[in-house]
This record gives sequence, C-alpha cells and structure tokens, in this order.
Amino acid sequence: MANILQTSFLPSTSSLRRTPISGSKGKSQVLQVKAKIREIFMPALSSTMTEGKIVSWMKSEGDKLSKGESVVVVESDKADMDVESFHEGFLAAIMVEEGGVAPVGSAIALLAETEDEIAEAKAKAKSQSSSSSSSSSQKAVEEQPKQIEEAAPDVPAASSVAAAPAVLAPKTVALGSAVHPASEGGKRIVASPYAKKLAKELKVDLGTVVGTGPMGRIVAKDVEAAAVAVVGTVAASPAKPAPVAPGIELGTVVPFTTMQGAVSRNMVESLSVPTFRVGYTITTNALDALYKKIKSKGVTMTALLAKATALALAQHPVVNSCCRDGNSFTYNSSINIAVAVAIDGGLITPVLKDADKVDIYTLSRKWKELVDKARAKQLQPHEYNTGTFTLSNLGMFGVDRFDAILPPGTGAIMAVGASQPTVVASKDGRIGMKNQMQVNVTADHRVIYGADLAAFLQTLAKIVEDPKDLTF
Repeated sequence: MANILQTSFLPSTSSLRRTPISGSKGKSQVLQVKAKIREIFMPALSSTMTEGKIVSWMKSEGDKLSKGESVVVVESDKADMDVESFHEGFLAAIMVEEGGVAPVGSAIALLAETEDEIAEAKAKAKSQSSSSSSSSSQKAVEEQPKQIEEAAPDVPAASSVAAAPAVLAPKTVALGSAVHPASEGGKRIVASPYAKKLAKELKVDLGTVVGTGPMGRIVAKDVEAAAVAVVGTVAASPAKPAPVAPGIELGTVVPFTTMQGAVSRNMVESLSVPTFRVGYTITTNALDALYKKIKSKGVTMTALLAKATALALAQHPVVNSCCRDGNSFTYNSSINIAVAVAIDGGLITPVLKDADKVDIYTLSRKWKELVDKARAKQLQPHEYNTGTFTLSNLGMFGVDRFDAILPPGTGAIMAVGASQPTVVASKDGRIGMKNQMQVNVTADHRVIYGADLAAFLQTLAKIVEDPKDLTF
C-alpha cells in the first residue's frame, strides 16, 4: 500500500470550548482550540505520474478514518494503488468522484478532525467546487471553438480505465448523501478496472461476485468464475452470437488511458537515444526438451528465457549497463530482467529481480505472481520500474521475428520470436531439421557496441543450446 496520502491544514472557524479555569485573580478563562480541516491531495505514485484517476473510494462521506487506513484506490500510469491516510478524522467531503481525474497535488477530498467540522468542510468543498465551475465556464467561453471540437458523445471505452476524457466537465459533489454513489444499499463494491470491464462484457452482476483479491477486491478471475457458473445454469438456452469487438464503436475518438499516456511519453522519449539492432538465430531443441521435462513442476518458458538471459548478462555486464545523463554510464549491480506483458489498456514490464541468482522454480513462481498482480493492476512501483534489461516475447503468437523499442533508462531490450522447425545444413553438409528461434536486440549505442552484443548473443546461444545450468 502507498502511505502517501498528503494533507494540508485549513483552519476551522469553529472552536472547542473547555471548562472555565480560575486564574490567580479569580477570573475565569476560556481556552479555545481550533480544529483542523485537511485537504487530501492526489498523491504522486510514481516519478512519471502527472495526474491520477480515482478508481474507487473505500470510505464514504462521514466515515471515520484511522491513521494508516486505506481510503481511496488511485490509478497511476502503471497500476491501481490503495492510498492510506496519514491522520485520524472524518472523511467530510469527496471532491473528485470515482472515475474522475485530478492533477497530482490537487485536492480530492477534505478530512475533518472532528464531527463538528464536517458541515463546515462540506461548505468549503462546495465553495471550491463553485469557484472551479466559474473558472471553467470562463475558460470555456474564451476557448469555445476548441471546446466544441474536443466535445464528444459518451463512447463505450475499450477498457474501463479509458472512460475518463482528457478534459473533464466540472461535477457537483452530492454532499448531503451519507452513502457514496458507488455503494449499493450501503455495501461498497470494489473491483479492478479490468474486472469491471469484463463483468460488463460477460453481463455479470458484480454485486453477486465474491472478491478474492487484496482486501476482498473483485479481480478478473472472480468475474470469469461467476460467468462460468452463470453459463452452466443457462446451458439449455440458445447462445447469442458474440460481438466481433465488444466495447468498441468504430469511427469514434477515444482519449488515452493513464497507462497509454505513460507508454506514449516513454516511447517518444526513447527516440532521443541512438540505438542499433543485432539479430541472432538460436537452436532450441535442448531448451524445448528441458521445458517439456520440468513444465509439470510449474516452470514457464518465460522464466527459462529470463534465466538464460541473466546468466549471459552476468558474463557481459556492459550489456546490462545504462546511460541516463548522456555523459556517463552505470554498471548495474543487479541483473533484473523486465518482461513486457500486454494487459487491458496498455503494457507493463514486471521485473524478475536477481534472475541470475534465483533458481528456476522460484523464478517461475515469482513470475506467475507478478503476472497475476499485473493483470489485476496491483503491481507496486519497485515491481515494474527496476529492470536493467528487458525481454519482449511474441513467440507465443507465432511471430517469427520483430524489433522492440528501447525503454528509457535501460541499455538493451531483446525481442524473442517463435521457435519453429527449420531445415538446416550441418557442417559436414548433411541436411536436417532443428527448432530455431530468432532474437533481435535493440541497444543504446552510446554504451553498447556491436561487438558487445555479438559476444553476448554467442554466450546466450551456448546457454540455450546446452541448458544444464538453467536448473541449478
């Protein structure tokens, strides 16, 4: 969880009167202690985050908060994170509703120190909302042509996190309600964005689903299990043909999600790095045989490739280095293999830390855990932004070769194609059949040179073609 819910003090005009105290001259004195109303700010959950989206409020207006208690789930550019309160008090007013987007550092709610300040906090929130509305209206008048061009009808988004447009109309917060709009009968439904999207597509009522995620949150596998149960009860009914592309309306313009925006910025940033590419063909018969042998023990091909890559990097540290300032480069002390994973609405790179030192079975278990967290959007920053070398594997889709774009802050990324039966000639002129895969490495030419990559790929090929060291 993220202990970064920031607050600031707003002095309250109300005071707490204490019992009169007799002074030395018999005159009564009154101690006035001003209570505090704190602004809860949109936190910065990563170094690249400029704005955040409210996924769900875990508390309703009027609820009491304890220090360290989770109050809101915020979508950053990479994951959904529970945010905790630094202070005790009462959630007096929610200023940004679920689905709303707010810049980092802007107020999203008010926290009252005592119940007596709740009404005053609500008034402050209403006043700030009115001021914001007036400012937005004035801006709309000044930029009316631009606003007309940007306005668009409600569009079913490809993912639930894409529903919030880049420019939001001011929304009036219903301050008088004790039950948050996301609650149903006082019971809050907390689900990941992908689970919500999946529930909509599969027509599953989230109110009937029991969550197995963190703190009872509903995740994708819960929705899928509920959908299977529903299908079982209506198996006799004729099935309706599924839409070709659910949730997509052709001809519409959909703004980037927070994650897509972050990916876009990173890709544009990578264009400033001088890169080059080197390809290599590796025979995989021995690796395929090893995978078939230990697959039943939970070992994944991704973990095998990550392990082989890490062992090769250990012998070629310059390929595991990086250049960040353009004037120097760093030999990274750890070999952390980031692996690109496509998730709903974007791309993320979970990191297998110290992949050269961890055994293949532990590495496989860790990879499964990271993928589950990535798809539930529950990865913590250190689980996706600490990679020193990146793998991108499209082999499972039958892609035989491709090039990958170098992620900012790293020295190299390797694109892995499918292993396919290939007719090859041996050194003695005989013709045979072998399984081979094509790998292409994109590297930062300021740090890594062609000879470096060639030597690294030769080492990698030797490890893959004789994989006995992968199980140690």
